[in-house]
Amino acid sequence: MHNHPTTYWHTLRDGRVQCDVCPRACKLGEGQRGLCFVRMNDEGLVALTTYGRSSGFCIDPVEKKPLNHFYPGSPVLSFGTAGCNLTCKFCQNWDMSKARDMDRLQDTATPEMIADAAERHRCKSVAYTYNDPVIFMEYAIDTAIACKERGVNSIAVTAGYMCPEPREEFFKYMDAANVDLKAFSQHFYKKIAGGDLDAVLDTLRYIRYETDTWLELTTLLIPGENDSEAELGEMTQWIVEELGPGVPVHFSAFHPDYKMMDTPRTPASTLTRARKIAIKNGIRYAYTGNVHDSEGDTTFCHRCGSALIVRDWYELLIYNLTEDGACSQCGEPCSGIFAPEPGTWGAKRQPVRIT
Repeated sequence: MHNHPTTYWHTLRDGRVQCDVCPRACKLGEGQRGLCFVRMNDEGLVALTTYGRSSGFCIDPVEKKPLNHFYPGSPVLSFGTAGCNLTCKFCQNWDMSKARDMDRLQDTATPEMIADAAERHRCKSVAYTYNDPVIFMEYAIDTAIACKERGVNSIAVTAGYMCPEPREEFFKYMDAANVDLKAFSQHFYKKIAGGDLDAVLDTLRYIRYETDTWLELTTLLIPGENDSEAELGEMTQWIVEELGPGVPVHFSAFHPDYKMMDTPRTPASTLTRARKIAIKNGIRYAYTGNVHDSEGDTTFCHRCGSALIVRDWYELLIYNLTEDGACSQCGEPCSGIFAPEPGTWGAKRQPVRIT
């Protein structure tokens, strides 16, 4: 169950193997692990060491992913594994993403067991989250296939740091994705996240135009690092020009964590400012996350301005969309994937044992 063969790698002339899942291209001698810590050279091939092992399961509202335009109000079975292919100094899930101790992965679950649990608990979707599913793509894909057979959707919560070939296979099975666009500068990606901005922008374009995957973006704003007016302006203009005005954008607040304990918490005013810049630049659906802000939680009709979905944190208070997802006032379609009726899961967080 644990070491699972993978596809995206090749053998180098010196006998090492190179992992081809993400742009890091880790070159591994026998027994060595990649930076993500979960893909390793196992007798001359790259194996995934966390297949079938999870850090635990929980039912959340889909708005927590955050996805505001993908079956609002619906329950989602969420899980992750361990490891990550970025090295963000501000990681808010670092106890899992930086885990070197595989014993933390207590829950053993086959893809079928996860799909069964999702169906049994009437979850609309399963989310691969907490750490990046890119690095456990084989486990996520097999789970997505098992879920699809039961009518359950799959959601990837990812930083989008992935090579083109595996990316194509991965997103073929994902119904929705929230991609963490960590900043809009190469300097930030290199210095603070240990990645590459262009590779992520490439993934965003790919998801938007080459797949049927519903896409939303999240940027965690860190004081003094990625929250300048100029950078937010540039980023939101790029989103409108390259991805279109209908892709929802979430701005969320940083709190001191991991290796950035000395950086102050993000003030709510920064998120409000970011949201205003986004709207000014033509983004139709801009949200403020993880702060209490009723306007920043609300989905507005971009044509007539009426409130379509009013939220209080993760509770839906008002729902003014027609059965086919249009404004009930003016009939303008709202971008997204909606059920005829909104879900009623609310803000509950329910841990689940999968046995």
